[in-house]
Amino acid sequence: MKKSRELSVEKIEANLIDIHTRETYGAGIVIKDRRIVGITRNDNTYDRYICPGLIDAHVHIESSMLIPSEFARQAVQHGCVATVSDPHEIANVLGIDGINFMIEDGNRVPFKFYWTAPSCVPATHFESSGADLSASDLEPVIAHEQVVALGEVMNFPGVIYDDPEVAAKLTIAKKYGKPIDGHIPGIQGDDLEKYVLSGISTDHECVTLAEAKEKIRLGMKILIREGSAARNFHSLHSLIATDNEKVMLCTDDSHPDELLEHGNINKIIKMGLAQGHSVYDLLRCCTVHPVEHYALDVGLLRVGDRADFIVIDHPETFTVLATYIDGQVVYENGQTSFSPHSSKPVNRFRRAKISPSSVRLKQQGSKVKVIEVIDGELLTTSFTAELPVKEDCIETDAGRDILKIVVLNRYEENAQPVVGFIKGFNLKQGAIAASIAHDSHNIIAVGVHDLDIVSGINAIIDAGGGMTVVAGGRCTTLPLEYAGLMTATKGEQVAQLYNSINQKTKSLGCTLSAPFMTLSFMALLVIPSLKIGDQGLFDGDQFQLTSVFAG
Repeated sequence: MKKSRELSVEKIEANLIDIHTRETYGAGIVIKDRRIVGITRNDNTYDRYICPGLIDAHVHIESSMLIPSEFARQAVQHGCVATVSDPHEIANVLGIDGINFMIEDGNRVPFKFYWTAPSCVPATHFESSGADLSASDLEPVIAHEQVVALGEVMNFPGVIYDDPEVAAKLTIAKKYGKPIDGHIPGIQGDDLEKYVLSGISTDHECVTLAEAKEKIRLGMKILIREGSAARNFHSLHSLIATDNEKVMLCTDDSHPDELLEHGNINKIIKMGLAQGHSVYDLLRCCTVHPVEHYALDVGLLRVGDRADFIVIDHPETFTVLATYIDGQVVYENGQTSFSPHSSKPVNRFRRAKISPSSVRLKQQGSKVKVIEVIDGELLTTSFTAELPVKEDCIETDAGRDILKIVVLNRYEENAQPVVGFIKGFNLKQGAIAASIAHDSHNIIAVGVHDLDIVSGINAIIDAGGGMTVVAGGRCTTLPLEYAGLMTATKGEQVAQLYNSINQKTKSLGCTLSAPFMTLSFMALLVIPSLKIGDQGLFDGDQFQLTSVFAG
């Protein structure tokens, strides 16, 4: 690749991967005033390639545990130039103040953050969150120029049964001409059709190809997700060839180790290339389609477009060498051109410590309902089991991998813990705890013994939010000072500590690929079938609270 600069004009020569004509050819690209002003074909062959910058069509920045400005510094290293980000997590903690923090912090760096207006704060009325955003609260958010859609509508019963508040939010999005993102796992038939007819246009929760095909038939666009806990690429990737115009790519919820070690959308492109998909088909899914669907001001390597593109070594290996945003080099030769500018931490954490006696569960029946984890999925199954009883209290059974799971309201100082049982973590000793518990982000913990569970919960309270592992009676904690979800610490350090905590968790016997990500989703009530929140065990199929005791 050759570059030459003259005043504000820059010319770059390389092999151009043209996603519009589906050709790759030698070209000279001229950039002036942040835009591409000329593209000239030539007969040269270069050792590097240029293609449009990548767009993550649905991501919760908070799941990276990095504030937006630091997330951007990491993302550009993987060729990502823009995201459609749902600040749903921080909104459930801090409401409008949390959304404003994300927008303002993102604007501190040269990265194209686009946002959606969180539609479900709280996600349900069966849990306690730090905020409650009505349709009238959301209107100025939806009207904001950087807000490009109404965020994922997780309250599908509210759509199907014509809840007036849900309907009002949909109406406001339509008023401003902005698309509506969906979230409707496993729903089929008439209910799905009504959901789509309400104007909801995307879904990122498909697990099976048949589910995705039905949604496409009804007019939805499918976002193929490959995150830390939910990995659906292998089930859905054939859509990239068969239904390309209806497909986008996203990472949704990815923890810091995933972002730093495996990448962003570039990792999905590599997976697609390994499956034999055309580089043109793959690139269109993460460039043209999100730009058109969300009306993003992101360039697509055409004359007149913003100069947003990446330089790679070869389309077969797809190693990112440089990233340009608005004609400026933001990443090259292993270095980013900017650093995050952290703001004063924002948080909402009002919680007294608890004692082991508060997580004991008095026997009220011979059997209990047990949540069963599916590794790599947000969905859970359930079963009933008889457990040991000691001093009239239900005990865990680590031999059968039936452990105690506890959720504690972090917004009320003296609220009582909710206790349930779970299978799939395989801890033989110790406990893990975190203040990341989708969607209301109360404190959640899993462990073998009450003392360790309580130690983990109290460590989170001491830190004002974070995640911890309790091993040998000692806590190792990653503090998350921004809303109990994020930190301003550099991503490399966060990933290192996160990996250390993960490894300690696995040394206790845990076999899950992403234990803390999985833990966080055990409080996600809107995903079937059995989950747990701060108000009780929740039946996601019947969409109602249920007793922990069976029968």
